[in-house]
Amino acid sequence: MRDRVGQTRRCLAAIVALLVGIVAPARAEYPERPVRMFVPFPPGGAVDLVARLLAAHLAADLGRPFLVDSRAGAGGILATDAVAKALPDGYTLLLTTPNHTINAALNPKLPYDTEKDLVPVAMVAEIPEVLVSHPAAPFPDFAGFVGYARQHPGKLNYASAGIGTLPHVSMELLLRRLDLKVTHVPYKGAAPAMTDLLGGQVQLKMDTYATSIQYVAEGKLRALAIASRTRSALMPDVPTVAEQGLPGYEGILWIGMMAPAGTPDAVIDRLAAATARAVQSPELVERFRHDGIELGRGGRDAFGARISREIAQWRDLIRAANIKAE
Repeated sequence: MRDRVGQTRRCLAAIVALLVGIVAPARAEYPERPVRMFVPFPPGGAVDLVARLLAAHLAADLGRPFLVDSRAGAGGILATDAVAKALPDGYTLLLTTPNHTINAALNPKLPYDTEKDLVPVAMVAEIPEVLVSHPAAPFPDFAGFVGYARQHPGKLNYASAGIGTLPHVSMELLLRRLDLKVTHVPYKGAAPAMTDLLGGQVQLKMDTYATSIQYVAEGKLRALAIASRTRSALMPDVPTVAEQGLPGYEGILWIGMMAPAGTPDAVIDRLAAATARAVQSPELVERFRHDGIELGRGGRDAFGARISREIAQWRDLIRAANIKAE
């Protein structure tokens, strides 16, 4: 009798489970609607280009539109704050750069917590910086630059797109490791800084392959060193800074995807996998190579570790160089 009752209960339970499975709607797989990806820079630059190429591939892969929202302002703080305060559901993302870590080091009163309110999703791309000089500068190469700057402290100057930008802090990092004094001339943007470098008003600038290679090829600029881990296949004759006496030195404009803290791991994993497929596609590989852009390296954990490491590095540098936010 007891066996019969138990069997009946098991049958009823199986029937209920079957009915629930039929009646209850199946949980849809992310994404169910368009995804908005904030970019903290105006349209037209390298980060915007990468964002739009990536968005097109993610949309094709995941079956929903990925909309690029260029939210420039306050050095990237506006876009970052919008994502930090968004619902953690995977439908609001941030495609950011080292401005993310520089802001954390430079501005103690951000409206969000850089390491607690956002989480890394995937490293997308890396763009190594190139140290370029005007051809009339009194040195032919990197060693000559170091020697001249050491013998004439403060006489040389370098341009940047503004205080707290990556070219500014990466150049200051280089100068402090070499114990050199070169005067910083900040501009309101990369374009006017390049104009004055080409005109000889300043002698040096940290730039990128895409924006400097034409001038180097025409003899209007000299490429002294590239700030990547290894030499670039596009500039094989240009040595790295590291191989010229500063092992471990890097100046890299990385581009990475982040999401609001609390975003489900399943969503982040799906985004990370789709991003990896996108950047390894033949179309993006070729386009990146043409523009001197390298594929991002490392997973979520490595990306998170990089953010923490850079914040500490920039804080030390900003304190030592007495850099103040504009």
